[in-house]
Amino acid sequence: MGTQNVSEAHIEGICPADKEQCLKLEKAAIKIQSWWRGNMVRWTLLHAALRAWVIQCWWRSMQAKMLEQRRRLALRLYTCQEWAVKVQTQVRMWQARRRFLQAHQAACIIQSHWRWHASQTRGLIQGRYEVRASRLELDVEILMT
Repeated sequence: MGTQNVSEAHIEGICPADKEQCLKLEKAAIKIQSWWRGNMVRWTLLHAALRAWVIQCWWRSMQAKMLEQRRRLALRLYTCQEWAVKVQTQVRMWQARRRFLQAHQAACIIQSHWRWHASQTRGLIQGRYEVRASRLELDVEILMT
């Protein structure tokens, strides 16, 4: 019945039936309109909820991706730091070994010179010699200390 009231429609002669029947038709129309409005509101709310749900799902997936990226970046940084520590350890070990080998070689040289010197001076060789016209006289004494 739209914007017109039932009683106005009855007075104007639009409503063919009696007033009681017009009221029943008006109640039925009101029920149909309220049912239709309710369906439209529920449909609108459902679609709004679905759109919100889609946006929330998208946002959660984006957050998960960003969290995964941050986790991978942190892992990469940790790996780089660990690698740097290992490289530093290897370089320091190489330097220490080189210094040790240099000191070891120097100690070996000193020891060999000392042993040669000790072997030369361990026993004192004393002696005298005389050269005469036809022969050599040699008198040698070896003292071991």
